[in-house]
Amino acid sequence: MSTTTLLTRKDALATTRVEQREDAPLAPGQVRVRVDTFALTTNNITYAAFGDDMNYWGFFPSGEEGWGVVPVWGFGTVAQSMHPGVAVGERLYGYFPLADKVVLQPDRLRPDGLVDAAPHRAALHAVYNRYTRVAADPFYTRESEDIQALLRPLFTTSWLIDDFLADNEFFGADTVILSSASSKTAYGTAFQLSQRPGIQVVGLTSAANKSFCESLGCYTRVVAYEELTQLPADTACVYVDFSGNAAVRRSIHTHFGNLRHSLAIGTTHVDARGSAKDLPGPRPVFFFAPAQIKKRHDDWGAAGFTDRLLGAWHAFTTKVLEPTAPWLQPVHHRGLQAAQAAYAEVLGGRSDARSGHILSLIDA
Repeated sequence: MSTTTLLTRKDALATTRVEQREDAPLAPGQVRVRVDTFALTTNNITYAAFGDDMNYWGFFPSGEEGWGVVPVWGFGTVAQSMHPGVAVGERLYGYFPLADKVVLQPDRLRPDGLVDAAPHRAALHAVYNRYTRVAADPFYTRESEDIQALLRPLFTTSWLIDDFLADNEFFGADTVILSSASSKTAYGTAFQLSQRPGIQVVGLTSAANKSFCESLGCYTRVVAYEELTQLPADTACVYVDFSGNAAVRRSIHTHFGNLRHSLAIGTTHVDARGSAKDLPGPRPVFFFAPAQIKKRHDDWGAAGFTDRLLGAWHAFTTKVLEPTAPWLQPVHHRGLQAAQAAYAEVLGGRSDARSGHILSLIDA
């Protein structure tokens, strides 16, 4: 048996190739998990774009200089087990490689989850090393499995961004401006912010996606990038940058003389990245979600954190899946060629805003 993996060139993200490697025998305490399905969104492109800076390439090392494995969120089934506490057939939700199988070393087992204790992951952030046991997951329903793969990690980030801003009293601003407003993490953030009294939520997007963003109903106002200067320059605002577009960032910092905070989240505009040095106004700060998770675990405890997030998740997914006007439509792709095509589409920013890509490298 062999494992099939899609490798990505670290310095040229559009360059991919397929690797097939013979499966090594499992060591005691290890399990081999079949990666059944996973989501592919701009969040994964962010992992690749910041792969070296944030060590995302370190979770599933390729073993080849210059090549990396993009991490994805999805569902897997234990296919082989050398661990007495993890049975063959058990399903897990979590962080997987863009591959058809992965070997994990389960540790710190609880009824609802486990941690991969593989030595190479010991120094990496614990949030990404945790796997949820589906049978005990309060977030899971079979009907919403695709939506969970697509939105759960993104919405968790959205929820944390909203919480971080509220925790800092919006830095004295009454307006939050979100770039890439049609992206899933952006509109999840807008959904949360729209429930904050006195906060105006402005979405920046392409002209082509303007009507989609307006249809969501969670933005106070939606403007195309070229319409940015229509917004009053003295607006007391916070900029939440999902695009990573250096030119847009400079325009924001230059136009708004009362910019209170600049928060960098990801990069949906991979080809437009650039330096954030020498900008007017506040220095852009990269938002690292695990740091806010730790803060709130300290504040509320793990159970309090989960209860708050779960309540927000149910409210959000109810809206997303509203039968009369759903925000998101999962689109399934199976096989290597389909996965490579979907990856190229997401990387190039060509995906329809209402589409959510669910992939599997397993042909049948």
